[in-house]
Amino acid sequence: MGLPSFSDPVICKTFKQKEKMRNAGRAAATVLDRLCSMVEPGLSTLDLDEAGGRLMKELGVESACRGYRAGSKVFPGYTCLSINDEIVHGIGLAERVLKEGDVISVDVCIRCEGFVGDNCRTVPVGRVSPQLDRLLQVTEESLFIGIGKAIHKNRVGDVSNSVQRHVESAGFAVITNFVGHGVGKSLHEEPQIPNFGQPGTGPKLKKGMAICIEPMVNMKSPKVKMAEDGWTALAVDGMPSAHFEHTLLVDEDEAEILTIPEGREKAEPFFAREVAVA
Repeated sequence: MGLPSFSDPVICKTFKQKEKMRNAGRAAATVLDRLCSMVEPGLSTLDLDEAGGRLMKELGVESACRGYRAGSKVFPGYTCLSINDEIVHGIGLAERVLKEGDVISVDVCIRCEGFVGDNCRTVPVGRVSPQLDRLLQVTEESLFIGIGKAIHKNRVGDVSNSVQRHVESAGFAVITNFVGHGVGKSLHEEPQIPNFGQPGTGPKLKKGMAICIEPMVNMKSPKVKMAEDGWTALAVDGMPSAHFEHTLLVDEDEAEILTIPEGREKAEPFFAREVAVA
């Protein structure tokens, strides 16, 4: 969830805190996985959001989105649900009904034992166009490429640049208004993790840091406008967008992805599976 309010300073997690982060990540990923499996034509985003609230209650965790404050605004949903040209922070509504050929970004952030797990996936609604399929695939690929750079002594710019290069080489546009972030007891901690930048620049990554990498990518333009609700960010050109995110721990040789659903041993790319293309 790439909201622009951050706490400081950068905090490297202790052994006990890492265990709590793993529990939070597992719960967030389990809710996300179940919600994505529910996506189908005819489902309203309000129904999907309320299902997310019920799943969180079943797991004994709380939404880190619901009640989130930005100035005088308070986010009303358990999850962020963004359709097509909605880039991030969409609100579940009864009148927002999914249609065949849509894409929806399902963003789940939860609080468990005082720590936050945060993850997102954009999924197709039924059969989608080849162009949309490619947008989703490239965005998820850029996430895993960025994760590959999130190791001890690398810099934030190494992650950012690797994401940007992969996205732009495919002809898509990185959204620059919203960024990834550190995470822990707060939903948004330092450092900020942009999806654009120069290698060898920015804060140095350290073993034990918990961060969220979350590429947000539009079909053509990086320009954004805000909806009347004050939360939902829209692509100015009305073209579809995609958003993928994992919470991870920085380590010596390979980052540890924390947002892995119950019953799985590792994070499996959604696009390793077959997706129906119109």
